[in-house]
Amino acid sequence: MEFLTMCMLAAGFGMAIGAFGTGIGQGMAVARAVEGVSRNPGASGKILTTMMIGLAMIESLAIYVLVVCLIILFANPYAKIAEEALKVVAK
Repeated sequence: MEFLTMCMLAAGFGMAIGAFGTGIGQGMAVARAVEGVSRNPGASGKILTTMMIGLAMIESLAIYVLVVCLIILFANPYAKIAEEALKVVAK
C-alpha cells in the first residue's frame, strides 16, 4: 500500500473516531443538562452556561482532530522520506 493511501486512511479513520467521540460526549452533556433543568428549573441559567462551556471544550477536541488529520494529509513531514524510500525500493 502506498504511503499517500495509508495517510488518507489514517486521516479518515482519525476524523471518524474523533467525530464519533465528540458526538457521544455532546449528546451526553446535553442530556444531563436537560435532566438538571427538569429537576431544578431555577438553576437553568447556571446549568446552561456550564453546558455551553463544556460543549465548547468538547467541540475543540473535534477541531484538534481535524487539524491533525489535515497535517497528515497536506503537511506530512514524512512524505518526502517515504517517497524517496519507495524510489529506492522500486529500483
